[in-house]
Amino acid sequence: MTEMSPLEYFVCGGFGGICTVIVGHPLDTIKVRLQTMARPAPGQSPLYKGTADCFKKTVRAEGFKGLYKGMGAPLVGVAPIFAISFMGYGVGKNMFSGLNEKAPWQQYFYAGAFSGIFTTLIMAPGERIKCLLQIQQGVNTPKLYNGPVDCIAKLYKQGGISSIYRGSGATLLRDIPASGMYFLTYEVVKEWFAKGSKEPPSIFGTICAGGAAGVANWLIGMPPDVLKSRLQTAPEGTYKNGIRDVFKVLIKEEGPRALYKGLTPVLLRAFPANAACFVGFELCKQFLNFLFPKTPESMTESQ
Repeated sequence: MTEMSPLEYFVCGGFGGICTVIVGHPLDTIKVRLQTMARPAPGQSPLYKGTADCFKKTVRAEGFKGLYKGMGAPLVGVAPIFAISFMGYGVGKNMFSGLNEKAPWQQYFYAGAFSGIFTTLIMAPGERIKCLLQIQQGVNTPKLYNGPVDCIAKLYKQGGISSIYRGSGATLLRDIPASGMYFLTYEVVKEWFAKGSKEPPSIFGTICAGGAAGVANWLIGMPPDVLKSRLQTAPEGTYKNGIRDVFKVLIKEEGPRALYKGLTPVLLRAFPANAACFVGFELCKQFLNFLFPKTPESMTESQ
């Protein structure tokens, strides 16, 4: 991902993000439902026994459309989110370019972490809306929100802009380290497949690098994501001290393993969804290069 202007990062990142949502949203829905399901009463079975059970019950009760609940909000928001993320990564690479020439992985990590700061303004409300829509289960059950617009209107009426942005700190806590690991993994795996070649990465190499980046991202980001989902879907006033109270209650009632609830669907989703993201990114990049060929003069001006 070199010799690209901020606009190119923006366009290619946005297209890659759309590919990510289309491929990965069904398993994201399962993840959120597993993370937010109520604790069973003593002697009762949990609502979902695991990923496969959640998938079966969702499809049985709501059809395959149920797996795509809440996709409107991330689909609308994901293009600018990924666009800003990739553009922030490009800016970060320039900022940290002279950090340590002997250890370029530091540059990749810090640049990726830097990109995570920029996405929170868009990501936090989109995540809140998505999670609230995803936990509405069943086709015959009365729904509190009739889509993203209705959800935004009711949240604003309930608590103003702060209600819409609830969980922003948790989103930031998740995205800064996870984004660093995301871009670091992609760059390292891509370079390994390239073996020193300056040619564009192969489709197979891009799939492997992008998929590995997604897995690494979630291994780091899963615990704060669980806390974020619970904070964003809890009734108003449940956690007065925010994410700190969520953490205390979760550890006390369910133990540390609960921080990785929903990990299976996340990892199942992470590889294909992020492989699709980076394949989309690289294809869009090649398409732009085809439309607007770069001359040596233009490449010199951009550096």
